[in-house]
Amino acid sequence: MTQQAPRASGSTDLSRRQFIARAGALGALAIGGSSILAACGSSGSASGGGGRTVKIGFIALTDSAPVIMAKELGYYAERGVEVEVLKQASWPALRDALLAGDIDAAHCLSSMPFSVATGISGTRTQRLPIAMILSNNGQGITLKSDYSAAGYGDLAGVRKALAKRGTTLAMTYPGGTHDTWLRYWLLAAGVPGDSVEIIPIPPPQMVANMKVGTMDGYSVGEPWNAVAVKEGIGFTAIASQDIWRHHPEKALVVNPDFATSRQSELEAVMGAVLAACKWLDVPANRAKAATTISAAAYVNAPAKEIEGRMLGNYELGAGLGAKSFPDDHMLFHRDGATNVPRHRDAIWFMTQFQRFGLLKKAPDYHGIAEDLILRDLYEKVAKAEGVAIPDDDMAPFTVELDGARFDPNTPRQEASRA
Repeated sequence: MTQQAPRASGSTDLSRRQFIARAGALGALAIGGSSILAACGSSGSASGGGGRTVKIGFIALTDSAPVIMAKELGYYAERGVEVEVLKQASWPALRDALLAGDIDAAHCLSSMPFSVATGISGTRTQRLPIAMILSNNGQGITLKSDYSAAGYGDLAGVRKALAKRGTTLAMTYPGGTHDTWLRYWLLAAGVPGDSVEIIPIPPPQMVANMKVGTMDGYSVGEPWNAVAVKEGIGFTAIASQDIWRHHPEKALVVNPDFATSRQSELEAVMGAVLAACKWLDVPANRAKAATTISAAAYVNAPAKEIEGRMLGNYELGAGLGAKSFPDDHMLFHRDGATNVPRHRDAIWFMTQFQRFGLLKKAPDYHGIAEDLILRDLYEKVAKAEGVAIPDDDMAPFTVELDGARFDPNTPRQEASRA
């Protein structure tokens, strides 16, 4: 049976207006001005292919590196397409820009399209197709230092630390990957749903909001977990790869019209991003990548904090020591295993929405997955780029945190799991 989900502020099913209003109210500390900031390039200029400039949005996170480095390394230009990369203020702002066609594609939470399609954070008629996956691993859950008795990866410690007090935890988007890792962790630890309040805050604003007491912890991507450790305000309670090893994290998500009317440009973009993903998985390149994306126009965080966790070297904080992830740190290619969009993963995310109480009934798992995952397009581009395509689209897998075996052919079993 479905367990009681940790309550969100007001409702777990936040409306678009509520989410944007709250994020804006909590987030003025870190981002000023327009919600869309030009990182490079010039708007409206012609691309090498004769069309208009392709606009790609991103959020200030380390795993935005593929879309940024494809620009910085000249890979878009090599394929005859002119690209402008545009920083977005929050995930709702990025979502709205994609739906409106203000941007053509984006570095995006890989589960956001399913949150939108099932009505958790959209209207159920809105489509955000997934062209490819950009990264695995590399997210984390940070708690305030005074919760350090919870330890690292200790579910019993988490249950004891959180069950006896009214705790507020933040994530970045309802039904997003960070929301999923947080809620899955809480359920696995057996934390009572009514003891935790879950609120949305944009990624770059997590540290500042925890400093002023908005929340007691958060689930987010790097470098914002590492920055909390550096500033001495929190510790890493778990990394997402210790929840589900090699999980899909960010995706290249596209505006539907762009995917259909400008497919040749999308293919060029995908080829360039695939090349950047290959480049990023060469360890010797990560120092350059960290320095490049640390710029104010991009992630706006110290290169040292970005590089350390990119390489799998984690200082946990709060006296917990260090942890190394030699082969399951943030990865961008894995010889093609990272980048292929899988129907099974889409189905898994939607079953979790039911487990968490975000959906009251089963969605059309297979229909939504088939509609939103551009698998044929990805395979075409991957073959052109000489990238291997794994044959595991609907293969069962195990989530390491609680040992749960998931078979995408029987999703209702997972959706009803306690």
